[in-house]
Amino acid sequence: MNYPDSFAVRHSVFLLSLSQISETVFILAIPFFYKKFGIKIVALISMIAWVFRFGFFGVGNPEGIGLGFLIASMIIYGMAFDFFNISGSLYVEEETPESVRSSVQGLFALTTGGLGPIIGAYASGCVVDFFTENSVKNWPTIWFVFAGYVLVIALVFIVFFKYRHSSKET
Repeated sequence: MNYPDSFAVRHSVFLLSLSQISETVFILAIPFFYKKFGIKIVALISMIAWVFRFGFFGVGNPEGIGLGFLIASMIIYGMAFDFFNISGSLYVEEETPESVRSSVQGLFALTTGGLGPIIGAYASGCVVDFFTENSVKNWPTIWFVFAGYVLVIALVFIVFFKYRHSSKET
């Protein structure tokens, strides 16, 4: 469908601003969540937020009730992005011995801002290509595949990331 006169198309900058406002709010909330729940729960909250964000994209569209899902995806973005990146940086800072801290910080930056996005861009391109037929992309299915992928990663994270949080030690 084509939505040239929809609110979302005419006011796309406003919708993007919601994501920026959300980032600001959730950056300010990180110290509370990190201290209260620890890195494992905060990272898990981030992953679940990504599941919802991608799912909202899958059901959203620029008009009607779908617009509400797009707006929700913009708002949840701050939690999805910042809870992972900022809390991950804090965790590396706190848990890594000082003798190797700068190397671990560099590795974290490389994986979250370098190789990870490059690999993710190629992999997501393959998913998009797979769900494209006669030059028409099946966006709802594509977004649901991304949501499913993050859900699987979150489940693997729950099982394999071993960390016991004590709010007294933070």
